[in-house]
Amino acid sequence: MIGILSYGVYIPRYRLPRDKAFASMGWVNPATRGYARGEKAVANYDEDAVTLGVEATRACLKFTGSEGVTGLYWASTTPPYIERQNSAIMASALNLSEHVETADMTGSLRAGTSALLAAFNATASGRCDKILAVASDCRVSKVASTQEYLFGDGGVAFLVGEGEVLASLQGSYSVSCDFVDYRRTTREVFGRAWEDRWIRDLGYGRLIMDALTGLLKEQGVLPQSLTRVVFPCPYPALRKKTATRLGIDPSRVQEPVNQAVGDSGVATPLLMLASVLEEASPGQLIAVVGYGSGAQALLLKVEEGIEGYKRGNWLKSLTVRAEISYEKYLAFKELVPLEVGIRGEEIAPTALSVLWRERKAVLGLVGSRCKKCGTPIYPPQRVCVNPGCGAIDEMEEYSFAHRTGRLFTFTADNLAFSMDPPALYGVIDFDGGGRYWFDLTDCALEDLKVGMEVRMSFRRKYVDKNRSIFGYFWKAVPVLGGGE
Repeated sequence: MIGILSYGVYIPRYRLPRDKAFASMGWVNPATRGYARGEKAVANYDEDAVTLGVEATRACLKFTGSEGVTGLYWASTTPPYIERQNSAIMASALNLSEHVETADMTGSLRAGTSALLAAFNATASGRCDKILAVASDCRVSKVASTQEYLFGDGGVAFLVGEGEVLASLQGSYSVSCDFVDYRRTTREVFGRAWEDRWIRDLGYGRLIMDALTGLLKEQGVLPQSLTRVVFPCPYPALRKKTATRLGIDPSRVQEPVNQAVGDSGVATPLLMLASVLEEASPGQLIAVVGYGSGAQALLLKVEEGIEGYKRGNWLKSLTVRAEISYEKYLAFKELVPLEVGIRGEEIAPTALSVLWRERKAVLGLVGSRCKKCGTPIYPPQRVCVNPGCGAIDEMEEYSFAHRTGRLFTFTADNLAFSMDPPALYGVIDFDGGGRYWFDLTDCALEDLKVGMEVRMSFRRKYVDKNRSIFGYFWKAVPVLGGGE
């Protein structure tokens, strides 16, 4: 049977309480007070839509591995690159085969469900064995706007293929039209929205309903047969109204992730789907709708494989958190100009030819291991560093990205520029062998202790705006546990 084999969620560590934003800028538009409830997820300064997608995919592949993955479809409305394939960067970071099929999907908030549907279609055709459907967004908004309260950052990934599946696709239905509600050109940083009532009544209110009724009619399914209905909608009253018009109990409409995470763009309906699967039982029917330039509805049936699946990734993503100040949020999103000094202004040019030759080591964190004595080494070497061995050209590839380690030593640098000073570096001893120094992220100096456990995370290393290059590498994240 073909269906969803696994899923993974990644929510950034930082959370911004919305009342803090209102306390700072609510005077501009007091009418936004009603949105100043709960909190939203905020990507760190070294995270973007690509890194969020990579981390969600790593969570998805944690127990299944990447063997047999022949494609990666990535959806986002905030791709770092317009002309350089972002999904190819992700495939390199995930150390997938260079023969995988990759595609970027963008231009609409329903690109997330489009990526999932494309993954189902590709595997059903027999053209691909296993496909990753990934959705992630890092949208920015004008200060004191309604969107500032609504938008949140996050990523989600689904592995689709044949096997002991968690859920199978029963059918889909699309409504495609140029309904202009939200829009943003390639020249703009901030999106624009048309009149709110127009978006609510004719956008979410009509198009989502059209997609749902069309799906149920085409599949011959009664609305009462749906266990859960999933669709993005920032209007609580409209969610209940949609359920009533559909003829089902409003309690079956899945609660959005807005209060804890925010509206994560293309990822929102799929994050909600992952939340449903956390508690789903075999035989249940789930309707999932992606909204944007129309709407797209998918009908899923929960299968027996859900019983043996290790769930809980969603809960962990929500509990690992730390509050961020509104001022730091503005800096991380580059919404205020900062004095970075001479050290912050100077960015060494990236040798793209060297990056190509060393792409596995840089993007995939792939080192080498001596076949003679078993010593792991990073970066990869021709000569074994073990003094008792010294073998030459007796190496095999060895991945460090999924391995945990221990903090051997660390330092704080108050002279080097950092968006989140002080800059923190540490020497990591990997479990199983290997040692290297990395930047430390998602932590404060007072969190660090020699010997503490760390994990690796794919991040932005630097941004070279003059040459339009985002430099990616791996950083070490201390394992700090739950809320802080």
